[in-house]
Amino acid sequence: MKSAISNYHSLTLGFAVLVLTGISACASVGAPLRASMEPMNIEQTPFQRDASGGITEADLQRVIEAPVFLETDQRLGVIPVSTCYQPDPDIPLALVPHELSRAMESSGLFKVSTEVSTDWPADRGLGGLRELAARYRSRYLLLYRHRFVDRTYTNGWGWFYLTVVGILVAPATSLETAGVLEATLFDVKTGTLLFTTFERVHKVQDETVWHNERKRRAIKAKLLQQAADRLSAQVVAKSRRLVAARVADSR
Repeated sequence: MKSAISNYHSLTLGFAVLVLTGISACASVGAPLRASMEPMNIEQTPFQRDASGGITEADLQRVIEAPVFLETDQRLGVIPVSTCYQPDPDIPLALVPHELSRAMESSGLFKVSTEVSTDWPADRGLGGLRELAARYRSRYLLLYRHRFVDRTYTNGWGWFYLTVVGILVAPATSLETAGVLEATLFDVKTGTLLFTTFERVHKVQDETVWHNERKRRAIKAKLLQQAADRLSAQVVAKSRRLVAARVADSR
């Protein structure tokens, strides 16, 4: 009997040590999570490259000296991209591209704004992007992508893990996620990237230990929904400035 009681106390003490270790880890989490965007693996460029890997001096001067503006009354395609414009399988991409397309069409800057399907057969890289744009008869493409990074740790509610009920109901697991949304306007005719804009999101949510992957996906979907309007407003504002640059250049 004494041996059983001793084993019970040993198990309880061991569990308490694990909980305290988790809580200590929570205290040392450090700075908030921040996502960064990795470069796209685009295989082709519209410029001639020299032996050092950069564009030639002549091409560089030509590109820099060319006026940068936005032609109105053109068609725009909105396309989600990641690595070689392949869709992200983890998070639905439909929401933000739809909002971007709606905002750009409502701005009156484009004749038509349409979402672009990447299911059509096309080459990889910039050649494939231009081929898709040609199929949609779009002078411009708005390239959209996002990236999230995650972190999970035990918070102050971890003390309740010392009780059986606390394990079941205490919101002792903190789900932290940080994301960055990116939109780039691509001039298909000239091969110029007219601008890139970012919208960053961050969320920490305390949850129980149950179904946290599903909860994390829901957090990300809500963050995307909240950020869609802000990103769209940035894109429209930058596009209007490019239209204004066209008017100023024609004077």
